[in-house]
Amino acid sequence: MKRSLLALTLLAALPFAASAADGLSYNYVQGGYTHVNSDINANGWAIDGSAAIAPNFHVFGGYNTVKADTIVLPAGSYKPKLDQWKLGVGYNHAIATNTDFVGTLAYQKAEAKLAGVNANVDGYAAEAGVRSALGSRVEGYAMAGYEDGNDFDGDFYGRLGGQVKINANWGVAADVKFADGDTQYFVGPRITW
Repeated sequence: MKRSLLALTLLAALPFAASAADGLSYNYVQGGYTHVNSDINANGWAIDGSAAIAPNFHVFGGYNTVKADTIVLPAGSYKPKLDQWKLGVGYNHAIATNTDFVGTLAYQKAEAKLAGVNANVDGYAAEAGVRSALGSRVEGYAMAGYEDGNDFDGDFYGRLGGQVKINANWGVAADVKFADGDTQYFVGPRITW
């Protein structure tokens, strides 16, 4: 029964995988190390993924958590923690044999914890850019984005990333996001189907 359900799911996904530019898939899960370089440095882990839901549309989501170096305050020593998650929808359209235009819109939430005090921020992010297969084993993307929220001013940012493919299903992905006074890095394995 489980094999039949898996086979049916894979067959249903085949038309969606074929709608992207050659060498690109919007069906993947990745996880790994993340680092935030801001007023304080923080390290942690992240997991995210994407799934095609129509020939030119995909849904995506992600979660990451980071802890900063210990901060000494008059009331004691604390290790700040930041949890972030996002959920969104994306549009992809082939503009060349191996290149897609990509646009996304996402809801984002962040929770910062320090010394027993929690601060929550809700907001959205919109991105547009290109994603391209740069050969049979390498792909890359460049995105420009804007994010805004209920407790912070809007901010433009840039994001660069890519993947080196080990085989048809496995690869190593990396991403860097540049915003005003804040840089976030990610690197880790990706499984694509």
